[in-house]
Amino acid sequence: MALTGRTALLAALGSLPVGIVAPSWTGMLAVNAPLSLAILCDYALAAPVRSLQFTRSGDTAVRLGDQAEVQLSVINPSRRRLRAHLRDAWPPSSWQSGAGPTTSRHELTVPPGERRRLSTVLRPTRRGDRKAEQITVRSYGPLGLAARQGSHRVPWTVRVLPPFTSRKHLPSRLARLRELDGRTSLLTRGEGTEFDSLRAYVPGDDVRSIDWRATARQSAIAVRTWRPERDRHVLVVLDTGRTSAGRVGDVPRLDAAMDATLLLTALAARAGDRVDLLAYSRRPRAHVQGRAAGEVLAAVVEALTPLEPELVETDARGLVAAALSHAPRRSLIVLLTSLDSAPVEEGLLPVLPQLTQRHTVLLAAVSDPQVATMAGARGTVDAIYEAAAGAEAEAQRRRTADQLKRHGVVVVDAPPDTLAPALADAYLTLKAAGRL
Repeated sequence: MALTGRTALLAALGSLPVGIVAPSWTGMLAVNAPLSLAILCDYALAAPVRSLQFTRSGDTAVRLGDQAEVQLSVINPSRRRLRAHLRDAWPPSSWQSGAGPTTSRHELTVPPGERRRLSTVLRPTRRGDRKAEQITVRSYGPLGLAARQGSHRVPWTVRVLPPFTSRKHLPSRLARLRELDGRTSLLTRGEGTEFDSLRAYVPGDDVRSIDWRATARQSAIAVRTWRPERDRHVLVVLDTGRTSAGRVGDVPRLDAAMDATLLLTALAARAGDRVDLLAYSRRPRAHVQGRAAGEVLAAVVEALTPLEPELVETDARGLVAAALSHAPRRSLIVLLTSLDSAPVEEGLLPVLPQLTQRHTVLLAAVSDPQVATMAGARGTVDAIYEAAAGAEAEAQRRRTADQLKRHGVVVVDAPPDTLAPALADAYLTLKAAGRL
């Protein structure tokens, strides 16, 4: 590797043939005068680094798991040809393992007064804003014996959005929504409050839906059908306290809750309901309120992107107060939090009646499938102990869920990969029952 400036010169001067000892710097220069002159000339002919000009363009947002491409234009305003190695540095979390060295380092040649464009491919491994760090350029002379080196800062930010992997479940839930809303030939009806039509009675129908006046005018029993309510208010409350930092497999609980939030937001907006978001730990961390149906999903994605768990105990009393201030009228409050017994029993349960007396409350939590695996383990002494611990954890979780249900809360407890569709199904069930 070529060395820079004075370091290259000293290294060259120090590489004298064996047996020759330079008595002084003057002697060294005299012995290696041709090589020293070549190095100095090479250094002098290297294009200057400080005068280089840079501009950026390319992607400003990307979903986690996808790749972004950022272009860097290098302009050489000097009268010397630029022969350089360039490193476009980004935070380590901007790269997948093994991708960085091959995509952030470039070799380029730029004639005087011209420009070249380089592309840096980013494959982010975390959500949030990824900002470009510094550009380091090493400019070589024509002989490659010496080089100039310098750094520049060219700001650029790529926002890494939540992956929204659960969007694959959206078409099937929208089909079920159309059934509830009467737009398909199945004519399935929920128990809303808006009268829709009359149809013939079939065994299993609720007898309270029989229209006796219409039945008296015809030979068959007629039942009223109801159109599911629209324009209901849905408030999604995201707990970002310490329990959301726990990882289930490779996924933080908070990320699984975000994915479920996005699917519910997309579905409820298509259903004609108004969706708001509140993220809370010991203070409001993010909120989305009053957005139109066509704008709310994008607004929620932007609000969720920079969120990270806070390693503090969630203030349940403050969370409930904030939720009530965001939902002054009857609403469906979807609380994405933990089912761990201590935070629920000591924090949430004492203040839960403030929510349930006015609103329908749906609590969704991320379960760990490893616990079920432990509970089924057998064969060795260690496996038996694991099975006992897993069974106890499952029983404690069921007891906590039962306590919530006795307060009228609908509970969804599912692993990360099924939490989002399970929450969407619970929402559709409540909508069909007219409980929003």
